[in-house]
Order: sequence, then C-alpha cells, then structure tokens
Amino acid sequence: MRSEWRDLRLGDVSENISRRFDFSDKPKVVFINTGDVLEGKFLVNHYSDSDALPGQAKKAIKQDDILFTEIRPANKRFAYVDFNSEDYVVSTKFMVIKANELISPRYLYLVLTSNQVLREFQHVAESRSGTFPQITFDAVSYLPIKVPPLPIQKKIAHIFSTLDDKIELNRKMNETLEAMAQALFKSWFVDFDPVHVKATCKSEQELEVAATKLGISKEILDLFPSEFEESEMGMIPLGWEVSSIGNEFTVTMGQSPSGKSYNETKNGIIFFQGRRDFGTYFPSERVYTTEPKRLAKEDDILLSVRAPVGDINIAMKECCIGRGLSALKHKSNSLGYSYLVLKNLRVYFDGYNTEGTVFGSVNQNTLKSLKLLKDEHIIHKFNMIVEPMFRQIKNNSLEILSLQNTRDTLLPKLLSGELDV
Repeated sequence: MRSEWRDLRLGDVSENISRRFDFSDKPKVVFINTGDVLEGKFLVNHYSDSDALPGQAKKAIKQDDILFTEIRPANKRFAYVDFNSEDYVVSTKFMVIKANELISPRYLYLVLTSNQVLREFQHVAESRSGTFPQITFDAVSYLPIKVPPLPIQKKIAHIFSTLDDKIELNRKMNETLEAMAQALFKSWFVDFDPVHVKATCKSEQELEVAATKLGISKEILDLFPSEFEESEMGMIPLGWEVSSIGNEFTVTMGQSPSGKSYNETKNGIIFFQGRRDFGTYFPSERVYTTEPKRLAKEDDILLSVRAPVGDINIAMKECCIGRGLSALKHKSNSLGYSYLVLKNLRVYFDGYNTEGTVFGSVNQNTLKSLKLLKDEHIIHKFNMIVEPMFRQIKNNSLEILSLQNTRDTLLPKLLSGELDV
C-alpha cells in the first residue's frame, strides 16, 4: 500500500564509504578511474602493477557498492558492483555509496541513476565554485527518497533488471556481429588472406580446402587473384584498382545553422553538432533546428572532422549536421561496407590528430583524397555477407532505444508510487 512508503533522505538510507585498499599482498590490481565506468558498466578489467598507479588509486570496493563520480554527474559515470571486487581499487574521485538495512542496494541504484536525480546532482555540481562541476556526498545527502517496503523495492528492481538484461543482450549481439564483419573486412581488404592462400594452392582440391579454412565458399575464393602487383599504395592484389574516398563515396561536409534556430523541444529536424552527440552506433537526439543547412540521409556514416578527427556513427534518419561532422555513403549504398571502410581509416585519422594543433581537423579536399582499394565484384560479395549483419545491428539498436525509453518513462512513476507494481 502507498501508505507504507516512507519519505527519507539519501543520508538516512546510505553512507559514503572510504575503505582504504590494502596493497600488501596485491602486486597487480585493476584500477578504475572515473572514465572507466559508464552507465552502469565497467569498461576495463585489465591488471596493472600496483606500484605504477596514480596517487588517487586508494579506495576499496565491495559487492553491492554503488560507484558514482563526483565530477560532472550528468556524464553518467556510475556503476553497480555486482561481482567479487577484491582486486579492484578505485579513484578517490568516486563516491562509494553503501546502502543500509532500510533500502535495497539495487533500488537505491535505480534512484541515484534516474534522470531526475542526475539533473539534480548536476545542478548542485554547477552551483559549486571550482574548476569542475563537482558534488560531494554531504552536498547531496539531503536528496529526498520515497522508500517503499523492501518487497516492493525488490519487485521494482527486478522489473528494471529484466529490461537492463535485454538491453545488454542486444549490445553484446551487436558487438559480436560487428566483430565478425570487422574480421572479414580485415581478412579480405587489409591482410588479403584469400590472395596469400590462393598463391600457395596447386590444385582445385587444395583451393576447396583453403576456402573452407578461410570460412568462405570456393566461388568467393575464385574471385580473388593469386598474385600481387606494385602500386602507389605498395603491393596490392593483381587487378585491383587504387581509388579514393572522393571517387567511391558521396561526401557532405556539415555546416552549422543559425544559433537562433537551435532548440531542445523537438521543433524542426534533429541537429548533430559533432562528436559530443555520438553513441555506440547512433548519435543521441538532443538538439533540433528549424533552419538546417546541410543534411545527412538515413544510414549515412557520420564522421567527426574536428576535435578529434575520425570517430564514426550512423545516421538513424535524415538529420542536419554541423561543421564538426561530414556524412559519407559508399556508391554501392551499403551500410556495412561504408562503416567498415571509414572505421579502418582510423589509423590515418589518429595520426592526423597529433600534428601539433590543439584541435585536429580535416577539410573536404583532404578527406576526399584518402586512398583506398577497390574490386567491385569482391565488394559486392562482401556486401551480400555483411549487410544483413548491420541491418540486425540497426534493429537491435532500435530495440535498445525503445527499451531505454520504456525504462525512462516507467522509472519515475514506479519510484514515486504513481504506478503500483
């Protein structure tokens, strides 16, 4: 019953724990800095030498702790510790929040990571004088929390755990699909494995065996030559052509609309300013404009051309792009091949970002002049294999977006008691 809910404060149901990590028997540990968690996930798990850690590596964590960055809380650098963490040491820039007996740790985590609370924490951070928007536990301990009986807390946590599990499953499926596509791209267009293997085969039977080992059909292997030739890009498969981004892709450079046309009320067309809007595959809809200048089409690859150069995302639908972005699409109209070609140019872009300028950038002429290899028959076969993978990635991403919207809609209503579980 709603009457059983209690109105408490964050400081009533939890505390900020400061356990000092014991390095005495830990020559190697996993160090977690504020940039190593994002929206509930730990992004790193590799071990480092204990004596080589920075000075802020001091705090120990335990299962069911909640990590929450003190700096810029709106950036969603938080995580729930749901594993044995005895080898993990975290930065002093984290609050390590421990729930007491009045509240379920999972329920408390839902409260602290809800959009409403994140906005409140960000407001507190920005009202503080200092170099960065920052919060402390004392500064937010007043936060009012509606606390239902523990059985209801656990039911609410279970609902969102189910949603989060499905979101995570889709993310892992996308990672697997992209890894498969990336491995095939590297084999065919970077390492030229079929050409190397074919050069060693002396009979049709050997070609059949070689194709099986490469995970392709004999028909596809027959499309590749069995030798290389010299070119301006070095040794390349015989018969392949050296081309450029400008010849093989449509390229649209972004141009920012009038600042007076910006809004966050969904008035006009979605506007992506640059890299800051990017997500895993698709950018986040945040700003809109009624006076678009340059448009990207659905499934265009959005490439950051300023600070830094080379990050990519995919346009979910027609959108306006600012001067920090360009939109590209291969002439085959493929999503997967376009994405992989540009992602594999990252080595070039990384070098470009270190040429001594504070903010790296690349212009249209330089972008269009980037060299690449082409063989239309092999690209066609590649697209037949990879395009369904990227269509599934897009479908999974749309489902993730739908689940996240459902989560964001339900959460405040359940946490306030407006909806009964």
